[in-house]
Amino acid sequence: MPLSIELICVGTELLVGKTLNTNAHWLAKRVTTLGGTVTRTTEIRDDIDEIALSVKDALQRENSFIITVGGLGPTFDDKTLKGVAEALNRKLAVNDEALKMIEEKYHSYVKEGRIKRFELTAARAKMAALPLGAAPLCNPVGTAPGVLVKQEGTTVISLPGVPSEMKAIFDESILPILKKAAGDLAYFEASVDVTGVVESEMAPAIDQVMHNNPRVYIKSHPQEAERVPRIEFHLSTTAKDSMTARNHVSKALSQLSDIIRDKGGTIKPTNTEL
Repeated sequence: MPLSIELICVGTELLVGKTLNTNAHWLAKRVTTLGGTVTRTTEIRDDIDEIALSVKDALQRENSFIITVGGLGPTFDDKTLKGVAEALNRKLAVNDEALKMIEEKYHSYVKEGRIKRFELTAARAKMAALPLGAAPLCNPVGTAPGVLVKQEGTTVISLPGVPSEMKAIFDESILPILKKAAGDLAYFEASVDVTGVVESEMAPAIDQVMHNNPRVYIKSHPQEAERVPRIEFHLSTTAKDSMTARNHVSKALSQLSDIIRDKGGTIKPTNTEL
C-alpha cells in the first residue's frame, strides 16, 4: 500500500460512551478519497503508557503515516505528546515556533475581546512542548498547534481532538502532504440499492464477483424493511488513475447487477452514476 495510514484516537471520553468518534469517520473518508488506505483505527484512554505503546505498535507495522487525534490541550489529561515522545525515544521540550504560535493566538484573543489579558501560564506553555525534532502545524481555529515528526520511514502527525480544529489543520497542512504522497492514485466508489433478494442468497455472488475483479471491494449493507428485503451494495477501488478506478468498479457492478436481476432483484443506483 503506497499510502497507508493508521489512526490513534486518544480520549477516555471515547471509551465511556460520552463522545462519538466522528473524527475517525471524517479522517477515514478523507484519506480514502485521496487514494490512501486506513489500515487500523485505535481508541485509547488518556494514558501516557497506552499512547506510547499504541504509537510503537503502529511504527512496527511500517505505515506511511500515523495520525493521533486528541490530547494536545492545556489540561492535565492532555498527554498525547508525552506518549508520542516516549514512543519515539525523544525528549519533550518547548518549541520556540510553537510557543510563538500560541502567544500570537492569545494576543489575538485579547484584541478580539475574548479574554481580558494574556499571561503565559504553565498550562498554556505546555501546548508548546513537542518531541525534539518535531515541527508545529498552525491551528487556524484554536490554540494548540498540530505536530509533525518523522521517524525513519513513518511520519507521525498529532492533531487536536476538537473537530473544527482537527479539520482545519488537516485541510491546511496535512492534505497537501498526503496528496503528494498519494501521487496519481485515485479512489472510486459506487452504491446500488437492491430489493427483492436476501443477503445470504447474495453471499456466493459477492465472492464470485470479487474473485473476478480482485481490485474491487464489495460490501453488502442490509437495510431495515418491513416485508421486502433491501440491501445496499457498496463497491470501491483504488487505482493508478481515476478512469481506471471507474472502469474497475463499472465492470464489477455490471457483473453483480446481472446476478441480482437473475435472482429477481430490483436495482437502484444511490450515489454514483457510472
